[in-house]
Amino acid sequence: MHSTNILLVDDHALFRSCLRNVIDQQPGMEVIGEAGDGREAVELARKLKPRVIVMDIAMPRLNGIEATRQIVDGNGHSKILALSMYRRDNYIHDMLKAGASGYILKTYPVEQLFQAIRTVSKGQTFLPPEIADILISDYRSGGSGKGSAELTKRQREILQLVAEGYTTKSIAFNLKVSNKTVESHRQQLMQKLDIHSVAELTRYALQEGLTTFEVM
Repeated sequence: MHSTNILLVDDHALFRSCLRNVIDQQPGMEVIGEAGDGREAVELARKLKPRVIVMDIAMPRLNGIEATRQIVDGNGHSKILALSMYRRDNYIHDMLKAGASGYILKTYPVEQLFQAIRTVSKGQTFLPPEIADILISDYRSGGSGKGSAELTKRQREILQLVAEGYTTKSIAFNLKVSNKTVESHRQQLMQKLDIHSVAELTRYALQEGLTTFEVM
C-alpha cells in the first residue's frame, strides 16, 4: 500500500514538529514537507506535489485562504485540508470556496485529523457536524459569505502585506513587481472597497482573516 504524502503548513514550528511526529507514526501516512507561511506552501506544493496539504489559515506573508486558492489553481493533484483554530463562518466559507476539501479545528482529537486526511485523500469532502452546522446556520441567516472573493489574486496579496505593515518597496520586492504596480493595486483596492486609509484597509483585512493578527 502506498503512503499518503502530506505537506504541513503552519507558522508555528513547534506545532508542526509535534503534528509531524504524530502523523508519521500513523500507518499509511508520511509527511514529506513543511512550510511556515502560505507563500512557501505554494512553492513546496508545486515542487513536492503532495497528495494532501494540511493548511493553517492565519499565517504571515500569504494566508492559508489565498495559498489554497493558488495551489488549487495550479495543481489539481493536491487535496487541501484546513486545520484551524477559527470557527467563524467567513473563514470556513472562504477556505471551501478557495478549493479546500475539508475543514477541521485544532481542538479536535487527533483521530479526527487522521479520518479527515484519509477522506480528502480519496477526493471526498470532510466537514465535521459542528462545521457543517456553522455553514448551514450562516446560509439560513442570509449570510453572504462574500468575504474577499471580489478582489483579484494580486490585490488580496497586497492587502495582506499592507495590513502587516510592509512598505511599498518591501511589497514590490516580495512580489517581484515594481513600486508603481504596488501603488496602483493599492489605489484600486481602496476604490473597490470604498476605503480611504491604510488603517481601514488593515481593519478590513483583519475582518476577512487575511492577516495573522488577532482582532482586539
